[in-house]
Amino acid sequence: MRNHAGFSTLAMLALTFAPAVLVQNTDPVAAAKTQNAAASPDLSGVWNASAPKGAPIAVLIAYYSTFGKGEPAMTPWAEAQYKAAKPSFGPKSVTMEETNDPVYKCFPPGVPRVYLHPFPMQIVQLPGQLIMLYEYDHMVRHIFTDGRAHPDELIPTWMGHSIGHWDADTLVVDTVGFNDKSWLDRVGHPHSDQLHLVERMRRVDQNSLQVDFTIEDPKAYTKPITSSLSFQLKPKWDIMEQSCMDNVTFLDFEKKENAPPK
Repeated sequence: MRNHAGFSTLAMLALTFAPAVLVQNTDPVAAAKTQNAAASPDLSGVWNASAPKGAPIAVLIAYYSTFGKGEPAMTPWAEAQYKAAKPSFGPKSVTMEETNDPVYKCFPPGVPRVYLHPFPMQIVQLPGQLIMLYEYDHMVRHIFTDGRAHPDELIPTWMGHSIGHWDADTLVVDTVGFNDKSWLDRVGHPHSDQLHLVERMRRVDQNSLQVDFTIEDPKAYTKPITSSLSFQLKPKWDIMEQSCMDNVTFLDFEKKENAPPK
């Protein structure tokens, strides 16, 4: 069962952020874009990953492990990084005790990998920005739709800096400014700080959301990676508290309990 305790928190978020956005939108161009966004389709809601209709669980797991079809065209730099990776998923998977996956040390998964973890996400659409709340480790992401550009100087971060604009019924999100500390996916493909991600988000129907990805990273891949993921609306769900550290503590406890006697 998923409870509804998050409703009051969501209302407080809206009340907290709305005045700040109104203050920012003093530029008439930005204000016009914000007005257009207000008339655009509403992507708000709690969304959960869905595989192609009728697909078995094994296909769902594979579908949400990596991006694109087949092996991406890697540069020598990326091939070396990928060879050194020890993921817990995919064809070269190892045990959780052997993995060097950054998320098992509670580092953020980054974008776009955060979409591949089996937890729902909530989109809160406000004037001038969308807030994406990922249940996975309570990650938060801001996508600014008030007409601003990326800053000239960006401090590299796990989630990058995201700006968006509407193309008819589709929100086009442009994200740059990543560090190179996360993996692109769950099977160990790397990325560099040159990663450039474009997401096209649209409501296929009332209960279905599609996100199309274009992943470019000239240091890691010789051509763009394109992919698409689908999500289903869960109107009775709320985002619950999920802490990576709790899971790490549990795994450490399991190791101690199952360890052979000294």
